[in-house]
Amino acid sequence: MAGLNKVMLIGNVGTDPEMRYTANGNAVTSFRIACSRTWTGPDGERKEETEWFSVVTWDKLAETVSQFLQKGRRAYVEGRLKTRSWEGPDGQRRFRTEVIANTVLFLDRAQATHLPEEAPLVEPEEVPLEQPE
Repeated sequence: MAGLNKVMLIGNVGTDPEMRYTANGNAVTSFRIACSRTWTGPDGERKEETEWFSVVTWDKLAETVSQFLQKGRRAYVEGRLKTRSWEGPDGQRRFRTEVIANTVLFLDRAQATHLPEEAPLVEPEEVPLEQPE
C-alpha cells in the first residue's frame, strides 16, 4: 500500500529567502513561514497559536522564490516533509524537519508602482437605436 506525505500551508513569510547553489550547480532557496490559527476557548477568550516551518525549494522554483518572495508576504506552500539529521559540534544528534516545496504561490499583490494620474472616466454618450423600416 502506498503512503502519502503532503503538506499544504498558508502563512506569512518570516525571513527573506536565501538562495545558494549546490556543488552540482542546482539552485536551492530556503525561508521560514509562520502559520497561525485562532479559536475561542471554553472561557470565551480568543486565542492564537503560531507554528513556524522551514521551507526548501529547488531549481527553477528556488530562483523564482528568491527573486519575488520577501519577508512579510503571504504565501501558499505545498510539498512534502523531510527530516534531516546530523551530529553537532558538541557530539549531540540534531534533527530538522523541513517542507520540501514543489509549489509556492504568492498570495498578496506585489508592491504597486506609482501609476501616472489617470484622466477622469467619461461616460459614453447614449446612441439611439435606429428603427427598422
